[in-house]
Amino acid sequence: MRASKYTKQYVVKSHEVDCHGFLRLLCLMNIMQDIALENADALGVGLDACRQHNLSWVGSNYLLQIVRFPKLQEKFTIETWPDDSKLCSAIRNFVIFDEMQNPIIKATSQWVLIDLERRRPVAIEKYFSGYETLHEQVIAADFMKPLTPPENCSAYEYRVRFDDIDVNKHVNNAVYALWASESIDESYRFEHLPQEIEICFKKETFYGETVAVKTQMKNHESHHFITDKSTGIELAQCRIKWQKTA
Repeated sequence: MRASKYTKQYVVKSHEVDCHGFLRLLCLMNIMQDIALENADALGVGLDACRQHNLSWVGSNYLLQIVRFPKLQEKFTIETWPDDSKLCSAIRNFVIFDEMQNPIIKATSQWVLIDLERRRPVAIEKYFSGYETLHEQVIAADFMKPLTPPENCSAYEYRVRFDDIDVNKHVNNAVYALWASESIDESYRFEHLPQEIEICFKKETFYGETVAVKTQMKNHESHHFITDKSTGIELAQCRIKWQKTA
């Protein structure tokens, strides 16, 4: 099917907001994944199409720029489209508009097509030769370059819950952003919200495992190093730029 922009309307519900009445970060990430899957289905490269070949799309990078989060009972529109593709990976963009059609959140993401049996990337053209993109960037920026983890830094630890895993049996991408934001001091969190978020995913993690999150904060920007506690292998890095709560 020919590529096109896919649009959906939402209303922020009471169970989706934080203590300030703003849409939770985890809910925002899940909504983005939800509409991405719907658009992928419409383009013939969604969940059912991938299952026929034992494949799955796995997120490798996210970049979000946030003017503000939608509020409780606020109506908003989210729009997504495939932007570009390479051999094994594809770019997907998102824009969230308020009721006045002002863009309040922009995001771009990179997804890799994976063979679930071999856990290896495969060529998109091999399975989806008709996959098309719009070649329309929403954020003109490269994805983050991972930094060297700090040696002496305290770490928060989280055990992967059953509720954290998705249909691919690994931790859902949205959870990593939650782990990173939860590692920030509570007094700071009560007064600040994310303004920009970048995530680089490196390795999967699974139910029952324990992750450690090391955090560095400088000039209202935090960098988070997420590792497997038992092996020390790095799972992801996340950078968050913070702004004062309105």
